[in-house]
Amino acid sequence: MPDMLTALAEQLGDKPALIDDRPDGDSLRWSYAELEANANRLARVFLTQGVRPGDKVLWCGKNALWPVACGHAARKAAAVSVPLNYRLTDEEAAYVTHNSDAKIAFIDAEYAALFRRIRGEAPQLAHVIVFDGAADEGQLNAAELMAGVEDGPVQVEADLATAGTMIYTSGTTGKPKGAVRTSAGDPTQLAKMLEIFGWRPDDTYLTTGPLYHSGPGGFLSFAQLMGNTSILQRTFDAEDWLRLVDKYRVTATFSAPTPIRRICQLPDAVLGRYKRDSLRLLVANAAPWSYALKLEYLERFPERSLFEVYGSTELGVNTIMTPEFQRGKPGSCGRPAPGVEIRLYAENGGVVDQPHQPGELFVRSAGMFRSYHKAHDKFLEDRRDGWQTVGDIAYFDEDGFYYICDRKKDMIISGGVNIYPAEVEHALENHPDVLEAAVFGIPSEEWGESVHAVLVARPASGLEAAAVQNFAREHLAGYKIPRTLAFVDEIPKTGSGKILKRELRAPFWKDQSAHLG
Repeated sequence: MPDMLTALAEQLGDKPALIDDRPDGDSLRWSYAELEANANRLARVFLTQGVRPGDKVLWCGKNALWPVACGHAARKAAAVSVPLNYRLTDEEAAYVTHNSDAKIAFIDAEYAALFRRIRGEAPQLAHVIVFDGAADEGQLNAAELMAGVEDGPVQVEADLATAGTMIYTSGTTGKPKGAVRTSAGDPTQLAKMLEIFGWRPDDTYLTTGPLYHSGPGGFLSFAQLMGNTSILQRTFDAEDWLRLVDKYRVTATFSAPTPIRRICQLPDAVLGRYKRDSLRLLVANAAPWSYALKLEYLERFPERSLFEVYGSTELGVNTIMTPEFQRGKPGSCGRPAPGVEIRLYAENGGVVDQPHQPGELFVRSAGMFRSYHKAHDKFLEDRRDGWQTVGDIAYFDEDGFYYICDRKKDMIISGGVNIYPAEVEHALENHPDVLEAAVFGIPSEEWGESVHAVLVARPASGLEAAAVQNFAREHLAGYKIPRTLAFVDEIPKTGSGKILKRELRAPFWKDQSAHLG
């Protein structure tokens, strides 16, 4: 079977595949033929440097041409592509690099010093190859290695299952784990999902968020499978994102809630400078979108453009919420995606078969991951009767729409009653002066845990805790209302936009480490 990029290059040739457009005026672009040639050259470099089928190739860099080529090159070499979050500290980056067993690290020159510092912590790393700049001591230069290398299709005899990706989970509740996914999957399942989105070959796609995360990286892959021209935004900036949408008449993107929240917070005068009517497909995911944020988006962008998916690095896309239900089903993440079966297990181990009854969400699908690297016991721990979970709690309604209550580990038990922080967060974010909320349990001698909220208020609003609690009483049962509140300028998040509740909880539970999760 021909490599998918090779086939696309033959069909599309000079059509732009990737455009790296930076606000300083620099703009680089590769056609599908150029992306194919560069990926083939890089794959041959990997093979020359000792990469064998199933080996791990780690890459680190902001959104740019060569990281995309690296993913294709690893596949062509029958290797496993491992993205590294460039926001990690030295200690965190060393952990992932060593834990992954990566043989090659392919890195932006911006991170050459980082890899010089951590090299000793990853003795299995044979070579560090640097692109887009000078290599540090003991590192190799990509441009020099690729000079004169043949750019025709690469032939490697290997089982299809040896290639794939290994994406490290966000680590919101502990050490990151590498979720192993092979390139083998169900193409029919993917085709049906893209059909629901109405994704077309003539779409122009914009990356929103870092490609090391499974959402932006995965949806860029879908755009390339469709033969789209994809615009790369090196790092997110709200106004620059609008500039790119306007300049390239962008029709499709994927986004976590944080970037869209920042775009919607721009003054009307700034929003008015850029045309937004071309956008016909925005896939919302990566972290829960509050109903209030969805309404803000729909006020500023085409009404029929907003889709939402629920999924995870491990389980892929599990549900799809289509535009016609966004206003009528507040809080829902949609119905099961094509080829996906969902089962809810109650606390007593029984299967939930009635609407509005919460249970832990398990999935069965051909698109799921294979296991966690070096943590198969955790994979088995999250498995039941052939179904897999990542610990989310959900319920369904009479029409078969699913609603995510919260993470199992985030659930608050106060006075023996289960309280789901996501429900409280959604209610608080409906307050006109609350931009963002994070809710979690803190120690209480009387109740075991009590509800605590950390809020980001709209600037100059003068919002006070009493006003928030009074508002909450109009929308929530008394036991769900935050007993204590704190206001901050920014809530800590992972690079993919997930709130780091572990960091927020830690000061309250520092003497009760068993509760940190």
